[in-house]
Amino acid sequence: MDDAGAELELPRGVALAWGIAVNPQRGPKRELSIERIVEAAVEIADAEGLAAVSMSSVASKLGFTTMSLYRYVTAKDDLILLMQEYGTGLPPATIAESPDWREGLTRWSTETRAVYSAHPWLIDVPILGTPNTPNNLAWMDAALSVLRDSPLDMSERIGALLLVTGQTRWEATITRGYAISNQSLGMTPEERDRTDAQIIATLVTPEAFPHLFEVIRAGAFEAQDNPFQFGLERLLDGLEHYIAKRAAGAPPATVVPPEPALGYPGDPAVKAARQARRDAETRLREAQKREREAIKNAKEREKHQAQKERQLAEKERQRAAKG
Repeated sequence: MDDAGAELELPRGVALAWGIAVNPQRGPKRELSIERIVEAAVEIADAEGLAAVSMSSVASKLGFTTMSLYRYVTAKDDLILLMQEYGTGLPPATIAESPDWREGLTRWSTETRAVYSAHPWLIDVPILGTPNTPNNLAWMDAALSVLRDSPLDMSERIGALLLVTGQTRWEATITRGYAISNQSLGMTPEERDRTDAQIIATLVTPEAFPHLFEVIRAGAFEAQDNPFQFGLERLLDGLEHYIAKRAAGAPPATVVPPEPALGYPGDPAVKAARQARRDAETRLREAQKREREAIKNAKEREKHQAQKERQLAEKERQRAAKG
């Protein structure tokens, strides 16, 4: 297969990422390039978010017409893909130089979070399939390199990578959400933590949420520990246990495929079951609300009765004093 045939089989965005797409022969008088377009788009996304990126906004930032950009990047989806490739960059060599697989995956997760911190909009880029651009593949290769001496087979190594990727991306998603919210509220992370803890402590009662109330009373929501790091460490503990079993000669774990769905979303039986569940949940919430109101009223009656008894006792004391 010749080079032209190989190029035609690749989507243009992927071909651009690999540097094998045909560039326009003629362009605007002033120099314009794919690199400049992508850098401008990333600057916009870093400052205003991914939603602010459009062909017209990038063209305006560069001082060109929108049509000029289409000579280089023919679709916004291709531009987003190239932005992702640029923002992701290459993994640092320290990952592959890690002394063991656990330290390597920990470094990989840390460096990945650093990328998300530098370019939070990367979280908004949808995952549409297996990565197929150079930098994304380099990050996969870096993670797999630290597992090269493990007893895991190739499929298990991919599974381990996905495990750490999920935890890392989830932490980045939550962290970014908090950052956006804090900025809109004009709060520091510490102020936000205190405010959230106060709100939850006010709303959560031992009657309605007994187990959550115990956690709040223990001060867990105000602790400075990183719960995401705890999660990553426990994932690695599980992986370490599994690797030890494989090293001892245990066969690969059998992956059981999920049970087939009992019906399609449009199936009347499925719709009826979902509606029944929603109705049951509604009744449960209403019952819990009535229970809370009953407890509140009982406490108010108890308080009122105690107040009356104190008043009667005070009157008796006063009469006794006069007698």
